Amino acid sequence: MMNYKKYAPYPLVSIPSRSWPDKTIIKAPKWCSVDLRDGNQALPVPMSVDEKVAMFQLLVSIGFKEIEVGFPSASATEYAFVRRLIEGNLVPDDVTIQVLTQAREHLIRKTFDSISGTKHAIVHLYNSTSTLQRDVVFRKNREEIKSIAVQGTELVRRLRDESGCAGIRYEYSPESFTGTELDYALEVCHAVMDAWGASADDKIILNLPSTVEMSQPNIYADRIEWFCRNIKNREAVLISVHAHNDRGTAVATAELALMAGADRVEGALFGNGERCGNMDIVTMALNLFTQGVDPELDFSDLPRIREVYRKSTRMDIHPRHPYSGELVYTAFSGSHQDAISKGMKAKPASQGGLWAVPYLPIDPQDVGCNYEAIVRINSQSGKGGVAYVLEKDYGIQIPKWMQPDFAEAVQAVADTTGVELSPDQIHDLFHTEYVKLKEPMTLKKCTLKWDDADLDRNDEEATMISCIVQDQEREFSFDAQGNGPLDAFVKGFVRESGLDFSIDEYAEHAIGKSAGALAVAYIKIGCADGRISFGAGIDSNISLASIKAIVSALNRLP
Repeated sequence: MMNYKKYAPYPLVSIPSRSWPDKTIIKAPKWCSVDLRDGNQALPVPMSVDEKVAMFQLLVSIGFKEIEVGFPSASATEYAFVRRLIEGNLVPDDVTIQVLTQAREHLIRKTFDSISGTKHAIVHLYNSTSTLQRDVVFRKNREEIKSIAVQGTELVRRLRDESGCAGIRYEYSPESFTGTELDYALEVCHAVMDAWGASADDKIILNLPSTVEMSQPNIYADRIEWFCRNIKNREAVLISVHAHNDRGTAVATAELALMAGADRVEGALFGNGERCGNMDIVTMALNLFTQGVDPELDFSDLPRIREVYRKSTRMDIHPRHPYSGELVYTAFSGSHQDAISKGMKAKPASQGGLWAVPYLPIDPQDVGCNYEAIVRINSQSGKGGVAYVLEKDYGIQIPKWMQPDFAEAVQAVADTTGVELSPDQIHDLFHTEYVKLKEPMTLKKCTLKWDDADLDRNDEEATMISCIVQDQEREFSFDAQGNGPLDAFVKGFVRESGLDFSIDEYAEHAIGKSAGALAVAYIKIGCADGRISFGAGIDSNISLASIKAIVSALNRLP
């Protein structure tokens, strides 16, 4: 139905014996944040100077050592922000600011004016080299486009020397590298290197941007490996990549480029940027982290980072955004919840301390998130998830044989309301369904005594009970003896009521660890006529909690 024939496949790269597929990323690249430039220019409402300062300070706290702070020749706000950073001494000694400029003389000169007084800066010059832009936008041939890059580079070198600031470095981008013939991109970069006088002591940054993502990530990696193989004087060059996300694979593009020989990666927090965004540095850095590689950036407090980002950019973060979204550590599916619940209980002993929990590739606490939202309940949830929430938040450990019964009650409410149930709602439902039942039967009085005159005696009928029970038709009482409170109650109740039932399952535990903690008991009863029922009781006395659980089960008989 769609006219796919109006598009052509991206050309392959002829690169025999490519090596990048066999490489592994074992160290972090040099990172450069472009949030304040590329990210800012993509915002419907660009950041103010104060908002940019807040974002800059956030980036510094994360650990970025290179930050592209703006396009100071483009607007008064951009220029004022760069001056604010320098005049306000807001740039730490170990951080280098980066400023972008087109290869035009008056813009380059204004850019240098903006960084006057800085200790460290990268002047980033670009001009588009792609076939399409040469033919359609600039209407210039190869030599004319190359001349623009060379003349711009020569001016940057001259102004750097005149400034007397040895801390100024140079970055050149053949913009739209993905749309540029490889041999021509190499030719332009060689000419720029010569104009700059690049050496091992004065490295040039050659940034090869996927300005528009036009191919599969593996083809971009082929282009980077080809470039690294063919660039002259490799020790004088830092190969940088700057991937956009038009095909949705910017992170993969940057990762494969790193495997193919790139040294440096530019990107933005949460992928903010033009069109579909820039490469998401948060995702790529945490991808490294989950492989046991130090990302050299600190994302241990993602909630704070999200807050500053949202406030500064007025942009939201998708709830399913990798690592960062509000729902990425949350399971609604019943089978997922059960696996997570079991994994969380087993994790202290798992694989010698290595993180290993099903469906959670990263420990949420490593990025500043807690475990409260790992399991949330809706109509898709199962018994394991319901049990996990009650145990984690309220200390109620429903035994496995009872979990399906309560899960059915939760499912019924979730299906009826069509919304997610909060932990408080689930806790209230547990009490409503089991603990607070007063109909059709109420335990009005229960007294327990033990014949304990001889402590060494093994008398199976040493427990005595006296109860008063009210049902819808009458009030009745009974006295009975048994080998424990449950046995005594069942014997007396069956004799007096005529209802023949037995206890099939029983469990109990304390809620909390203090001396005054409440106890909860769980019961499954089976009747002679085949009916079964489940009940629960809570009391400070475990014996009374057990008897209340029996009454609960009797009240829930179908």
